[in-house]
Amino acid sequence: MKKLIGLVLVLCTSMGVALSQDASTKKPAKGGSGVADQLKKLEMDWTEAQKKADTDKLNQLLADNWTGLGPDGARMDKQQYIASFKAGDSKYESIEVGDMDVLVSGNTGIVQGSDTEKSTNKGKDSSGKYVWMDVFEKKNGKWQAVRSEVTKAQ
Repeated sequence: MKKLIGLVLVLCTSMGVALSQDASTKKPAKGGSGVADQLKKLEMDWTEAQKKADTDKLNQLLADNWTGLGPDGARMDKQQYIASFKAGDSKYESIEVGDMDVLVSGNTGIVQGSDTEKSTNKGKDSSGKYVWMDVFEKKNGKWQAVRSEVTKAQ
């Protein structure tokens, strides 16, 4: 029985190492942090696009089937999200991104992070600290976000 438990622990540890990459900004993973760095850069590009209301860039970053869940639990698709910037409903004065953790498995990447922002949504102050998770998929050699969720931290 102890041998079986030991084997399971070794296999789980090996699988975890094989499927994940250390996404810490202080210690990139050896021999494979390139994808994690690419996904972090996409997150920073996304942040800049939000601040500038750059809907062309947002359109490139999000897959056509992207959906997101907002802090209020409302679901939004890509067209609704981009329309909120075109209409001026979503405005970001500043966004400071915190540390990001990245997990990559094949053509799927998951990024968890946080930010502190000064923002408004439909004219109401929405500033504060947020935690979020974005799921990316690589298709035809290009990473795009397919799902997102954001929660306001208390």
